[in-house]
Amino acid sequence: MLDAKKILVPVNGNATDGAMISLAAQTAKRSRGRVYAIYVIEVRRTLPLDADLGAERERADTILDDAERGAEEYDQEIETEILQARDIGTAIVEEAVEAQADLIILGVPYRRKFGEFDLGKTVPYVLKNAPCEVWICREPIPTR
Repeated sequence: MLDAKKILVPVNGNATDGAMISLAAQTAKRSRGRVYAIYVIEVRRTLPLDADLGAERERADTILDDAERGAEEYDQEIETEILQARDIGTAIVEEAVEAQADLIILGVPYRRKFGEFDLGKTVPYVLKNAPCEVWICREPIPTR
C-alpha cells in the first residue's frame, strides 16, 4: 500500500472531480497524509501568463470550493490553489515536483475522438513525466 503523505488532485469541473477528491481524501486519511487540489487555468499564448482572467478564476473558485466540501465529508483537510499556465500537463507535473507530491490522482472523462476512446494530451504527458505515482480513474462509458 502506498504511503502517500501529499496527494495532488488536479480538478477541472468534470464529472470525475468528486470521485477523485473522495479517493484522495480516503487515501490521505489512511496514510495520515494531505490532499492538495489544484485548478489550472490554461492561458492562451496571445495573453500574458499573468493575465487577469476573472470569469475563469470565479469558475476555479467554485470548483475548488466543491473539492473542499468533498474532502470535509471524510474529515480531511485540503489545500487548494489556482494556477495559470500555458499547458495543463506541464503545470501539473511542475506542481507535483514543487509540492513534493507522493501521488497524483487524475480523473478522466470518457471521451471519443474519431470514434475511438481518447485520453487527450494532459494524461499521457503526466504519465510520462510525473516524478511520483499516478492513479488514473476513468468515468464509466456513457450509456446511449
